[in-house]
Amino acid sequence: MSGEFEAEVFPRGEFAVQIMDMSGANGSDPVETVTGFISIEHANAFARRYVRDSVERCRAPGMDAKAVLDAWFAYGEDAEVLGADDDAWVSRSELKDFADTPVRDAEERNWRVLDPRQDEDDDEEEDEA
Repeated sequence: MSGEFEAEVFPRGEFAVQIMDMSGANGSDPVETVTGFISIEHANAFARRYVRDSVERCRAPGMDAKAVLDAWFAYGEDAEVLGADDDAWVSRSELKDFADTPVRDAEERNWRVLDPRQDEDDDEEEDEA
């Protein structure tokens, strides 16, 4: 995504995370764009856990790190933080570490607890009550 487009759509202080299909099934278009993050830390943590989970879903017993990375690049999902400029977490900074070391604490891959869409669902349930 061009920096100019990102600046127009997501001004500084408004954060989103784009989920990208590494298989290329969606072309260069994101699978989805998640909005509603309350801070850059929130968006970064969500993106990091989302990618960590994706790497782990690509890992099979006995795979070495290279095979895990190959599987992730073929079938995984990446997450790109928008609206944060240089403060955005990027998967390339930790991808090798993720592939090298299987997750030991399930919380490291629990992106669902940080998903701002949960708050929207909670608000809808309150409105219905």
